[in-house]
Amino acid sequence: MRRRRLLQLAGAGIAGLALPAPQLFAQSPTIRIGLLHDLSGPFAGAGSVPLSIGAQLAIDYINGKGGVAGKYKVEPVPADSQSKIDVGINESERLLNQEKVDIILGVYSSAQAVPLAAKVEQEKKILWINSAIATTVLKDKHFQYIFRPTVNSDGYAQAAMSFLADNAKSKLGMDPKDLKIALIDEDGPYGTAVQGGDETWAAKKGITQIVLKESYSASAPDLSSLITKLRRARADIIIHAGYNPDITLFLRQGREAGLKFKMLIGNGAGYSQLDKLRETFGDDVDNFCNIDPAPAQRLDPAKLAPGVGDLIKIMVDGYKAKTGASEIPTHCSMGFNNTWILLEKVLPIAASKYNGFDADAVRKAALDVDIPLGGTLQGYGVKFLPPDDAMGGQNDRALPVVMQNHGKEITVVWPTEIQTQAPVLPLPSSSPYAMS
Repeated sequence: MRRRRLLQLAGAGIAGLALPAPQLFAQSPTIRIGLLHDLSGPFAGAGSVPLSIGAQLAIDYINGKGGVAGKYKVEPVPADSQSKIDVGINESERLLNQEKVDIILGVYSSAQAVPLAAKVEQEKKILWINSAIATTVLKDKHFQYIFRPTVNSDGYAQAAMSFLADNAKSKLGMDPKDLKIALIDEDGPYGTAVQGGDETWAAKKGITQIVLKESYSASAPDLSSLITKLRRARADIIIHAGYNPDITLFLRQGREAGLKFKMLIGNGAGYSQLDKLRETFGDDVDNFCNIDPAPAQRLDPAKLAPGVGDLIKIMVDGYKAKTGASEIPTHCSMGFNNTWILLEKVLPIAASKYNGFDADAVRKAALDVDIPLGGTLQGYGVKFLPPDDAMGGQNDRALPVVMQNHGKEITVVWPTEIQTQAPVLPLPSSSPYAMS
């Protein structure tokens, strides 16, 4: 779709939850929020568009019941960062200085989030990060105005290595120390943060044989040298952090070269776009694993707070109505859930306790929020770390899950307490990548 159409899609209301007529905004107090997503360029199809749609669906839901605290309508101001760092910074400046918003919400890519966070902090405005996961966005920065309700890259690494340690003996007949692991990633803040976390957590879980570490440009036109190194290393497990274009190139060249492994574990981003992977590879991607915050529709509503199951249905129905898709990407859940946290849990405190929606009121309210596990659409709780913490602004209760592809379906296979199916490990012989 063209950029104009994507902007329209990101700003449109869902059927059944129509936004109020424009004249009502003039009569009621409004909260203007900048929505900054990649609506064009490679990140658009890698998850940023579903992220933006999820955010808009949450806004539509809140406005449909009268607005924040039942009376303050949310007026979204969408912007397209075009999968480019400089455009993202320019658009953030426009949102802050021309559109006069106090809150920018969204941000798919960690490569954009790192400079954006510094820029928005300098302006003493709120940056609410719904996706970008790299620890480097927040670590040791001690930001006051930057908040990330979603999981960070260390959480992904902890999940990957815990999953392997828990299943090595029972599924692979191997001690964790005997597993041969390859870590490959795109060389931006997202990929390198995941790889660094994987190294740390591998050591903590007794997984000592990392036989290959390799980073590459996400725009690389050829990954054949990486494939050759992987074939020589004969890794049992490949852990990959990449976007949709480079993942597609990697899998295509890997199959052509006869690359074999026992399991491939992705880390969100392009691996969460199962519909796009299946369009290209069909059944070849069956049984691959992926780590991300849970797709809300894959959780058991009975294990979540009262009413959260109803919100999940609103999100699912809204996404299907807006896109015609049958499968709801994880990034839609991330956009809806994390926007809902801001609008439903943070802003009412800002209004009632701190007398407004300026950046300082929102900052104080965010630090007051205390949601237990099970209190959000993705199953985790919310408690933001204070600025004096090394990860100030990070939601300390955000948790990812390990998922596995089964045809067009996705199942949760770790942690065992909430798994919906036991993992298939190693890859079955029917997989073209299966290691004999």
